[in-house]
Amino acid sequence: MDTTALIESIVDFKDEKQIDRETLVAILEDVFRSALVRKYGTDENFDLIINVAKGDIEIIRNRIIVPDDQIEDPSLQIGLSEAQKIESDYEIGEEVSQEIGLDDLGRRVVHFIGQSLKTKVLEHDNTNAYKKFHDLIGEIYSAEVHHIRQREIILIDDGNELILPRDKQIPKEYFRKGDEVRGVIESVELRTNKPRIILSRTSPKFLIKLFELEIPEVLDGLISIRKAVRIPGEKAKVAVETYDDRIDPVGACVGMKGSRIHGIVRELCNENIDVINFTNNLHLYITRALNPAKINQLKIDEETKTVEVILDAQEVSKAIGKRGANIKLAGQLTGYEIEVYRDGVEEDVMLNEFSDEIDEWVIDEFRKVGLDTARSVMELSFEELCQRTDLEDETVTEVLQILKEELEK
Repeated sequence: MDTTALIESIVDFKDEKQIDRETLVAILEDVFRSALVRKYGTDENFDLIINVAKGDIEIIRNRIIVPDDQIEDPSLQIGLSEAQKIESDYEIGEEVSQEIGLDDLGRRVVHFIGQSLKTKVLEHDNTNAYKKFHDLIGEIYSAEVHHIRQREIILIDDGNELILPRDKQIPKEYFRKGDEVRGVIESVELRTNKPRIILSRTSPKFLIKLFELEIPEVLDGLISIRKAVRIPGEKAKVAVETYDDRIDPVGACVGMKGSRIHGIVRELCNENIDVINFTNNLHLYITRALNPAKINQLKIDEETKTVEVILDAQEVSKAIGKRGANIKLAGQLTGYEIEVYRDGVEEDVMLNEFSDEIDEWVIDEFRKVGLDTARSVMELSFEELCQRTDLEDETVTEVLQILKEELEK
């Protein structure tokens, strides 16, 4: 391969990867100087003249003429007799400049140059991709499904590879090769000089960005999203506010008959989205967060960040929600741990008092969904208890029997 052919192949590669001329010249000089060091042990006495436009590169070797018997460093010095073969009038002490061709470097060095150039260009390409996607962290991005694996989906866009891990996918959603998938860029890191770009569809940021896309007032800043929390594919709560008294932030986000939020719900696999008005009034904020349950009384403990919610028995299931989703998200939205108590229930027993008869882990499962007393458990049907707690039927039956015997006493 001659110099021109080598440069032409790199120019083609440059155009394909959209590398600017200055960058390519810097890469070429770096690689050729490394090759010279590999061949001659130094590059200090070499000049490189690179003309990418013409597909030409000149390598000039400069050496000082010394007497034939006084050569100490052949890389930097040349004997008088050899110099005079180049030009007969050369004298001792003068500098000889001699052009070096690729053939003079040897087959191995030429192969090294070709491989190093492609490696450097690819490294540059990967670095650019890293910078591009690192700047897009937190933004929505679309890519096409290229390959589906057990633990992740590989997406491709404009030659860039993105990864959608299984735990970043909404439960039960299904993709096929060629599908266009949207998500938010969650993280970007370099691994072995290659960017690893993680896309997420479960992040609350994805929900916030969808609001910006679908609701002009959010994008324009007229409505701000104070916080968004999600149980992906199941339920979400979004707190919004506005400083413009003429705008109803909840109404603007939901739209007429849900017209605005419908596209977001569809994108998130029918995730149920509650939009509530944010307020600095903590009592009112927690009440709104527990919607649709009607609250009788709140007891807020600022120190422990806990809230005792007192409500009628028929409102308990609304406050807790399916599988405890409503109370869990309300707690995440407000930053308070919420405990539910039934109004008007005089005789009751805390579940932890049954630790001799009921395993602690079973009691914890009930607590997770707001069921911390015997009556709170007994007020729900067998089917509802199984659905909310995900406990085995036999376990729920056993617990109900133990609690029934206690309450009958």
